[in-house]
Amino acid sequence: MTHEFRSTRDVIVRSSTWDRALDFYGSVLSLPVVYRSEDLVGFETGSFLLYLERAKSPESGHGPVFEFLVPELDAARQRLLAAGSVIEEENISLPRCYIRDPFGLVFNIGQARSD
Repeated sequence: MTHEFRSTRDVIVRSSTWDRALDFYGSVLSLPVVYRSEDLVGFETGSFLLYLERAKSPESGHGPVFEFLVPELDAARQRLLAAGSVIEEENISLPRCYIRDPFGLVFNIGQARSD
């Protein structure tokens, strides 16, 4: 069983001030939009993709979240929990899982596609 964590170019920022955040990244920083849905907008920065996600409430915001893809999501989740991490949020329909590690960093782990 492999537990390789590989980062993506994606960084996710969740904001409850959606319109202000869209204006900042799109107008003030002039980042080009490369993806758009109702609750998620992706901006190309050159080195990474910055995704702005609409927060459902002010309490659901968090700092920047990096993303790792793993070959076996369930095994990786269990390994992280055993090492003292906690689940912040989980969506098994995607599948993805926001994890807070023992040092306070929140990151997303997602299922890697098998090629």
